[in-house]
Amino acid sequence: MTFDNELILRFAEPADCTVLFELIQALAEYEKLSHAVTGNAQSLKEHLFGSNKYIEAILAEYAGQAVGFALFFHNYSTFLTKPGIYLEDLFVLPKYRRKGIAKALLTKLAQIAVQRNCGRLEWSVLDWNEPAIAFYRSMGASILDDWRICRVTELGEWERG
Repeated sequence: MTFDNELILRFAEPADCTVLFELIQALAEYEKLSHAVTGNAQSLKEHLFGSNKYIEAILAEYAGQAVGFALFFHNYSTFLTKPGIYLEDLFVLPKYRRKGIAKALLTKLAQIAVQRNCGRLEWSVLDWNEPAIAFYRSMGASILDDWRICRVTELGEWERG
């Protein structure tokens, strides 16, 4: 997909993993969560392109430079009995915002969801990120106030009960 002849959206390729991980680090810095990044480009590459493909990514290049990404995976709705897409991260470098890049990424992801006969497209947004919340609402997304995210990170401890 091209936009203003300078934006290219494409699925990430194995050679993109280093730059994609750099964008993930930039996202973590923006969210004040750099300390939480413990992964690396090699693990990202394994999960994108290994024998078990857990995630997919769309890279946004503007004027030949990687400036944003959407990283996603499939989930499932038991009520709809259809697959869905969960958008784990959507990020555009601050210098390249307000050029329609995030909108193009989200639109591309919605097109993929339709092509794959998905029942819904979902993601989370930090409650303090008002610009993102306003953007998502402008795109027609509903912000679900009655749902909360539950998370377990120490799975070994959880398993032992």
